[in-house]
Amino acid sequence: MKRREFVMVAALVVAGCAAPMAAGGQAFRSERITVVTEGSGPDVVLVHGLGSSRDVWRETVAAVPGYRYHLVQMNGFGGTAVGGNTSGLVAAPVAEEIARYISEARLQRPAIIGHSMGGHIAMSLAARHPGAVSKVMVVDMVPFMAPFFGGPTATLESVRPVADQIRDRMTASDAAARRSTTEATIATMIRSEGRRPEAVRHSLESDQSMSARAMHELITTDLRPELSSIKVPLTVLYVRSPAAPITDEQMDAFYRASFAAVPQARLARIPDAYHFIMWDAPERFAQEVRSFLGG
Repeated sequence: MKRREFVMVAALVVAGCAAPMAAGGQAFRSERITVVTEGSGPDVVLVHGLGSSRDVWRETVAAVPGYRYHLVQMNGFGGTAVGGNTSGLVAAPVAEEIARYISEARLQRPAIIGHSMGGHIAMSLAARHPGAVSKVMVVDMVPFMAPFFGGPTATLESVRPVADQIRDRMTASDAAARRSTTEATIATMIRSEGRRPEAVRHSLESDQSMSARAMHELITTDLRPELSSIKVPLTVLYVRSPAAPITDEQMDAFYRASFAAVPQARLARIPDAYHFIMWDAPERFAQEVRSFLGG
């Protein structure tokens, strides 16, 4: 192969990694998400959480080679333009866009891993598009968040006023208050102090209105009635937050009850880690991902 031809081929490979191709050879375009690919092998879709970035998967991708990772970035988070996420719901339409990406890119039932809000998205996608994915990993997320905000007897109706208040407070917060709240919140989400500044930056660079609307949506959405539609293997990794006023055993019971509709679900509580398990316990997390993908 001549040098010029080699350079052209290399350029096409790089372009293909940066802009995944949809059916018909057209680059996938969306107003809600962007996707980049890394590596080669079986397909794995990675979805980050609220106010975060696909950069949270950086170490995981490096630690678990042998797969073609499709790293989703939700528009409006982590310093990206809001695009089509300017108003209304966020998680539900993003899940539909990821399903469209899987279809248009002609992925053959990839695995999907979602952290936090990304876990919510992964569950809803798998439930609403049963043939789209081959297996699901949820990282520290439950199908119904209301009990965290309204107590064990919370319902959608009882928690809605609380969710409204949280949304309105997040929307109206000035820069100083937002930074203070974000730093305090991230301190309860990441045990490794050295990793906290990056998460704080991602959150502060995220669109304020979008973050507030997404939080409201997560609190007021109950995916439990849909979980029985998930027939593929499901792995759920979770922690007991230092701020949680319950014991490890009570958290275990809560997760078992939350996923009771999915008998094939494998639940594993990760000790010595907070919400960002991939950063607080990278070796254990990589081990869990290898087992999940290789199983």
